[in-house]
Amino acid sequence: MDIEYGKTLYVNLSDGTSRTEVIPGEILRRYIGGAGMAAWLFTKLAPVGLEPLSPANPLIFAVGPFCGTTAPTSGRHEVAALSPLTGIYADSDVGGAWGSALRAAGYDFLAVQGAADKPSALVVGPEGARIEDAGEIWGADSFETSDYYSEKYPGSETACIGPAGERLVPMACIVHDGRDARMAGRCGLGAVLGSKKLKAVVATPGPGPRRPRRIHDPEAFAASAREMARKNPVNAEAMAKFGTAGSLGAFYDAGDVPVKNWALGAAALDIPGISGQKMAETGLLEKRFFCTMCPIGCGRVIRLSDGRLGGGPEYETICLLGTNCMIDDMETICLANEKSNRLGLDSISAGSAVAFLIEAYERKELMGQDLSGVEPLWGSGEALLRLLNLMAVREGIGEILCQGVAKASELIGSPDYAIHVKGLELPAHDPRAFNSTGLSYATANRGACHLQSLSYNFERRLTLPEKGFDSPQDRFGKDRKVELVVATQNLMSLMDSLKLCKFAIGGGTSATTALAWLNLATGWDMDLEEFFLAGERIYNLKRLYNTSRGIGRKDDTLPKRILKDPKG
Repeated sequence: MDIEYGKTLYVNLSDGTSRTEVIPGEILRRYIGGAGMAAWLFTKLAPVGLEPLSPANPLIFAVGPFCGTTAPTSGRHEVAALSPLTGIYADSDVGGAWGSALRAAGYDFLAVQGAADKPSALVVGPEGARIEDAGEIWGADSFETSDYYSEKYPGSETACIGPAGERLVPMACIVHDGRDARMAGRCGLGAVLGSKKLKAVVATPGPGPRRPRRIHDPEAFAASAREMARKNPVNAEAMAKFGTAGSLGAFYDAGDVPVKNWALGAAALDIPGISGQKMAETGLLEKRFFCTMCPIGCGRVIRLSDGRLGGGPEYETICLLGTNCMIDDMETICLANEKSNRLGLDSISAGSAVAFLIEAYERKELMGQDLSGVEPLWGSGEALLRLLNLMAVREGIGEILCQGVAKASELIGSPDYAIHVKGLELPAHDPRAFNSTGLSYATANRGACHLQSLSYNFERRLTLPEKGFDSPQDRFGKDRKVELVVATQNLMSLMDSLKLCKFAIGGGTSATTALAWLNLATGWDMDLEEFFLAGERIYNLKRLYNTSRGIGRKDDTLPKRILKDPKG
């Protein structure tokens, strides 16, 4: 393999030691990088009988083989560990700049083991790893923490936790890029960082310009990358102009948006007033945010009414903190989004928990719980903001909600309206609007996740000719759905392992293009059959680990409301 790739840093927080190794080329060819190598490293390091908040839970950070090259959207990274929320394997795909900083520091993979004995930060640079005291910043929110380390280490990038992660909240995030808030958002990986007493992992590339990665055929690679960098923003023009929230109206019209805890298909909500188009047209949008090496720029930087700048809410956040709670006020949603980011809470799980509580309250099924002075009503922004605070600090009713809707349903309400798969709350795409989404959610490794297949987009406008899908599929049909979901799950495993943004597929980055880049970068002669087999292998490795945690076919199902109940 003719590529400068595979250097791994292992850090043991318990004894303060670290070591490096270079992963053999035959392993990299089987697992590619990113999500694949994170899963391989995790299963190699995880002991039998592992508990999520145990020091033995390995926390893995991984970039892909294109990080440090000119490939568009290649600056992403993966974070993986055993989930405190679901109790099974979890990984999270993250954009922003942190992954590129880790690569510039000289590493492709970072495995964090053990736990510090006091609040600490892990500083990673060309000289190796250093553990330093973080007592001064412990207790700060994620934005304050990022500012602190940016000032302390100019040119660095920080992955950190807020109060939710410190308190081991099972839905806590790892926050990157400060106020732009690129999140390792799902499955509670922030609680894993908190259990290790790590406030932050700081990637410090060191002085001087960042050296590009050495690859096999730099001229041919660069030429192909330049061509795709021109195509991506043109083909994904709407994503660039309006962000992920630009699709809100179209998805709402298709019956895809969750409304009133997934009970309704539509309601008297001001959907245009909370859309990406609204952000762009009213002056709320200050500028676009671009992840490293991204020509699309779907991220939003907004200015709140009090003048503060911060990351704008994504589609999922607008739906789960907004429509699912019957809230259609843009200011409220933006404030709730910023609060979630500062506190380090997954906005999808948090919004789902609030909607679950509101329905339980409406049904008078709260079993005598103390609501901490909050009246949880549909459409109440005041209740939403208060409940986010309570969840982050595990106080009052927040102590129950922060454990997710699966656990909350055991304590305060009926499982019939606890909307999750394998303990992970549904993202904002309704399987009753796109049939393949139901199969994808039921079989996704980390629980309900649209991004582990993205199959619904192949029922809207995308094609996958490499697997015989030459035209978009009928979203209400049944033909070839299993074949479609298997193919797209394997493709997304590859995208997550190459660490290319999935939105780039809509921008023209096909499986064939990605494979050509991989061969040009590595000098391999991989064909499409071997390429997709690697995606299948990566997917199956995660599934195999989860079977050791008790996951089986009995768990490959959907919530009753989604599976059997028609939308009102």
